[in-house]
Amino acid sequence: MFANLPPCVANNQLHAHLCSAISDPVRIRLLYLLVERPQTVSQLIDALGLPQSSVSRHLGILRAAELVRTRRDGRHIYYSLGDNRVIQALEILRAILHDRISAHAELLNG
Repeated sequence: MFANLPPCVANNQLHAHLCSAISDPVRIRLLYLLVERPQTVSQLIDALGLPQSSVSRHLGILRAAELVRTRRDGRHIYYSLGDNRVIQALEILRAILHDRISAHAELLNG
């Protein structure tokens, strides 16, 4: 995909691709649901309360970014995290967000 680019440009493109995959609230929720255990699309639909087409589309984006993987067991396909470190990255981002919200609240409360 980025084979003809200089290494630093390719790395930045890959970084942006990965960040894009986690830039949606539904995809973040999917990742947190998959921390608990591998789940089928039906289980994820029930947990999220979203249509199958929406859940499948979001899972496809996460799978393309290699953030989730699949395993077939008979008629069922189970989704699981492709790399648990994505949750650590999300937690770091949440900590940054928390700090910013706290700082803004302090400014507003004077």
